[in-house]
Amino acid sequence: MKKIILTVSSLALIFVTSGCSDFLERPKYGRSDTWETKEEVESAVVALWSNVSNNAEGVTGRGIMWYECASDNMTVGRPQDEANQIRNFQMSPTNGRDAKETWPEMYKVNAKANNLISTVPTMTAVLTDDYINEVLGIAYFWRGLSMLWIAPYYGDNGPNGGIPIVLETTNPGEIDSPRPSSVIANYDQIISDMREAAKRLPYLSELRPERTGFPHKAAAWAFAARAALYAASYDNGGMANPDKYYGIVIEMCNNIMNLQGADARDLHPDFADLWRSENNYCEEYLFSLVGSAQDGPKFHGMSFHNGGWGLYNTWGYYQPTYGLYQAYEEGDERRDATILFPGQHIQFVGRDVVYGNATYNITSDTGMTFRKFMSPWEDSDCIGKHVSTNGDNSSNDLGMCLIRFADVLLMKAEALIATKGEGNADAKELLNRIRKRAGLPEDSGATWAELKNERRCELAFEFMPSRFVDIVRWGDAQKICAEPTYGVASHWDGSQVVYDGPVKYDDGRNFDPQKNHVFAIPSAAFNGSIKLEQNQGY
Repeated sequence: MKKIILTVSSLALIFVTSGCSDFLERPKYGRSDTWETKEEVESAVVALWSNVSNNAEGVTGRGIMWYECASDNMTVGRPQDEANQIRNFQMSPTNGRDAKETWPEMYKVNAKANNLISTVPTMTAVLTDDYINEVLGIAYFWRGLSMLWIAPYYGDNGPNGGIPIVLETTNPGEIDSPRPSSVIANYDQIISDMREAAKRLPYLSELRPERTGFPHKAAAWAFAARAALYAASYDNGGMANPDKYYGIVIEMCNNIMNLQGADARDLHPDFADLWRSENNYCEEYLFSLVGSAQDGPKFHGMSFHNGGWGLYNTWGYYQPTYGLYQAYEEGDERRDATILFPGQHIQFVGRDVVYGNATYNITSDTGMTFRKFMSPWEDSDCIGKHVSTNGDNSSNDLGMCLIRFADVLLMKAEALIATKGEGNADAKELLNRIRKRAGLPEDSGATWAELKNERRCELAFEFMPSRFVDIVRWGDAQKICAEPTYGVASHWDGSQVVYDGPVKYDDGRNFDPQKNHVFAIPSAAFNGSIKLEQNQGY
């Protein structure tokens, strides 16, 4: 009898799986006290994807994306008081917006991964060594990813420290322990878990068809690089060692860039074409949460024009700023593939929509909306085929990208600029690859300003490469947030959409670098805890 141990006492296991692709269409993960068969273990493995399900709307429907509204890339999109509190750095621990759901969800994933890590190696009588190794690789991957999902938003290198680290070796009596003195401890654990996962996971080309969408070596290396990049931000004489972590970034990125044959990763030739469901697993793929018209992540539909003109109930949150629009150089193909500007056309549920004309009005609070992920809604027969029949659902079959090869190039370029200086030849080559795909001249200077802007333009609106985390770790948040935010105004003159010019959305926001570099830990996290401490100022 293999006992299942809950590693976070205040959290119950989630009872739902995430039914996105074939590999998720398995029996649900129940509350049995024992695993005795491979089938039971397999159900527990599938349960690691519980955050993909529509039952976790507040995690992969919106979740941490409310924190992106605090950046200069997007606004809340429509009236929503609690979301505006987050954006204006007035958040409280009791804020009811569903960003609060991400902390407990990720610790549940952590608990499930720990159960697998502690229990599966003891099941040699019913499991093969190869299967045990595979399951352990998946569990280490998800344990690392669940911590990377939330650590950047709640942990620092002082004054607050990291977030709780709970491993399979943590005794139940020690679960409620003080926070680590630095979030560096979290990043070290993530890097360790991703290294361990990469040792055990197959290459992408070795995944069996029924394992499509599962983690693989290159995905583990990529997330290890992201954790190391974030760790390298800290340089205040404490635990931080930027050069060490930049070295890990370069090491992990090189592991991916040196892959050959079927595992070789590259930029997809057409940026706009990248965001189509047929390219969910193209050459740029590293790791995504992939859904279907029935179930799965629904962030994409939540972020298009509110109400979808009665054609489909898109929700209208997370609208682009004019500052983001202006960040794209003239001729940058990514701009019009990312942002829908007044007067432009988009295919939506079989209609040729002219954004802002008499039929297709604009409700976005910035006068623009985003286009990047809307391909599932193009065709007249898309409802039920590519997107959910339920407009309150918005599930769709476009992968919700968490990391891709372009990010690898940008992470390595940043590490090279940080360690070897601006103008580094290798960094120039990496950034020129990004620029070439965007239709821009290959004239990179590999400066900090260019690197920051390329990350902003390339990764805009994607779910985990956070613009807010970037401007905080670069030390730019206070200056950027103090600048006014702009949208655009336009009108229909009876024959065409006329652009009237930029309009001020706000007069800037007060970002306190001693407080607002992290967010309030949600009140629910303190249930059953005595030693967990709230971030200062909240």
